[in-house]
Amino acid sequence: MTDDHRGPVLVAIDDSAHSRLAVDWAATEASVRGTTLRLAHSVGPGPEIGYDETGAGLTEQVFEAATGMLEDARGRIAAAHPRLPVDTVLVHGRPAEAVLDAVADADAEVVVLGTRGRGGFAGLLLGSVSMKVAAHANRPVVVARGQAERAVDDDIVVGIRDERDEPAVRFALAEGDRRRATVRLVHAWTPLREAGLMVPQVDRVDEEQHGHAELLNRVARSAEDFPGVRVTTELAVGSPASALVDASREAGLLVLPRHPAEGGLGLPLGTVTHAVLHHASCPVAIVPVR
Repeated sequence: MTDDHRGPVLVAIDDSAHSRLAVDWAATEASVRGTTLRLAHSVGPGPEIGYDETGAGLTEQVFEAATGMLEDARGRIAAAHPRLPVDTVLVHGRPAEAVLDAVADADAEVVVLGTRGRGGFAGLLLGSVSMKVAAHANRPVVVARGQAERAVDDDIVVGIRDERDEPAVRFALAEGDRRRATVRLVHAWTPLREAGLMVPQVDRVDEEQHGHAELLNRVARSAEDFPGVRVTTELAVGSPASALVDASREAGLLVLPRHPAEGGLGLPLGTVTHAVLHHASCPVAIVPVR
């Protein structure tokens, strides 16, 4: 099962190695989705902003460097993906706001970022621009980590927190359908979290475990709409962040839900999401949920 929406995959680029990893991942993603890849580069605000004959509010030197970077990236993608439609956009403003505006203008399906950058995205350090975009975008944001050459059919891992996470599960199932990949639903829990220094009784632990297993099974029902996707469920005991980072070592993509309390009112992403974004071994997709 696939959706009918065909907005572009948008990737923010600069001249860093982290950006090239993001571009490679985004190009593969656009190919498997059958949609356009849009390359976005942000310039300014800063002393390079001027007003001259370029019509872009840039000095001629900065304008030529920025457009040259975009064209170089387009040429590299064309060599690897000759049938992939690629367009480019040069945007102004602070990096995070520029990315969010470019995503809205393009009605992009997915936005892809590197973990850190320089040049037009000088603020693109994990914890600044990437974290801000992931916290506020109204569509999935992928932070490229690991190696872009992973096979498209590598497992997709989804971190499950509660039953509100269905949009993240459906995003992963659609990816699994496109990529012929197994989707692993992972939910972690800690039996001693509310026990303090007292060891809970065995029957209480068994009851709690059963409740977590039932939650995972309910969330997994979305798989009925994707009959071609193999789905597994994994109930892990311990820290959710540790369980997901461990799972990422054998995955091609790790999907996390972003709950409203995490991204609203300027608040940072949750501690689990923050830890996974810093330590995962594969790209991480942050999917907003209600």
